[in-house]
Amino acid sequence: MTYHNPPTTPRRSATFDEYTLSEIRRAAATGIYDIRGAGAKRKVPHFDDLLFLGASISRYALEGYRERCDTNVVLGSRFAKKPIELKIPITVAGMSFGSLSGPAKESLGRGATIAGTSTTTGDGGMTEEERGHSQTLVYQVLPSRYGMNPRDLRRADAIEMVVGQGAKPGGGGMLLGQKISDRVAQMRTLPKGIDQRSACRHPDWTGPDDLEVKILEIREITDWEKPIYVKIGGARPYYDTALAVKAGADVVVLDGMQGGTAATQEVFIENVGQPTLACIRPAVRALQDLGMHRKVQLIVSGGIRNGADVAKALALGADAVAIGTAALVAIGDNDPRWEAEYQKLGTIAGAYDDWHEGKDPAGITTQDPELMKRVDPIAAGRRLANYLKVMTLEAQTIARACGKNHVHNLEPEDLCALTIEAAAMAGVPLAGTDWVPGKKTF
Repeated sequence: MTYHNPPTTPRRSATFDEYTLSEIRRAAATGIYDIRGAGAKRKVPHFDDLLFLGASISRYALEGYRERCDTNVVLGSRFAKKPIELKIPITVAGMSFGSLSGPAKESLGRGATIAGTSTTTGDGGMTEEERGHSQTLVYQVLPSRYGMNPRDLRRADAIEMVVGQGAKPGGGGMLLGQKISDRVAQMRTLPKGIDQRSACRHPDWTGPDDLEVKILEIREITDWEKPIYVKIGGARPYYDTALAVKAGADVVVLDGMQGGTAATQEVFIENVGQPTLACIRPAVRALQDLGMHRKVQLIVSGGIRNGADVAKALALGADAVAIGTAALVAIGDNDPRWEAEYQKLGTIAGAYDDWHEGKDPAGITTQDPELMKRVDPIAAGRRLANYLKVMTLEAQTIARACGKNHVHNLEPEDLCALTIEAAAMAGVPLAGTDWVPGKKTF
């Protein structure tokens, strides 16, 4: 009698998974690295790994229909004559005209204005649509200096000096030639149709002393009216935050690795920087060590999706958050109604990240005149405003459940962590224990 071993199910490698194999084949076939937009797609510890404890007998909850829970925030009160006052602690992050279409930028401005918050220009300068429809507009000064001029610095409500970005700390941006239209080329004073790469560092300073000089120059240009933000990527948040404060920043913007980008190497997006969750507490500790917590405001960005994320960031010590990718989804990016067209591009609606190609069926990350017509700035602005409203209501709901009459009164004591990693990063106890990994107990 002959015996046969039963067939076994083929086992795939956890190291060489399907995506890794496809990337090896793509690299072998083309000889070039992959470029894409958006942020890191790998799973890292995030806000989902934290839970709020809520009130019971030991804490007094607030009644949602009768007791107030405020959400306002003031940004830039350290030195600026005209600090920014926002109704909600959720802002729209910098995304450039060039990377985004004109109607998309207008939509962001409209939505932020309805919600009572700010939006940010991004690389490439200030468009009239964006300025005209943004009640509060933050003007970014990047290493490229594309489109930068004293007039627009004065027209802005705040200035953001961009040192780093969460998706690519230490790296510059990309805007490929297919998105360099006549208007984009004119604003950036560069040739049409030619790839534009932003420098990885500012041309006129190499360290914190030079940054201090540059901040003073901008204060002089704007008559000390505008708050000066300094944006850093989540690499060494303690030291970078401390140096930004010592250089004279009114606000520090901290961007974790889940933050998006218009285009850069995927190897950069997935392997450089730290998760947003890991960055907040070191930055807050730097502010506390300098006696500047709440005096210099901290804005956190990178993977903020809902009101729970907002509340958790505030509880860990942030003053506000910024959203980018989520704002694009709210105004129509990656919309399933364009699924057939996404599939023609070799992707699907929920995964589309080839923003640099300028073929976005939703009309958001493109300069194609026909595709841009698909964006109705008025309707898209309302959708963004609705989304911001829901996020704010969610954050208020959580704050009331923790007995807080202002979202800024949330604190680490209101949190616990589901994993050892998240507990260590956030500096809060592991659920069901009083143990904070790495914290000395006596």
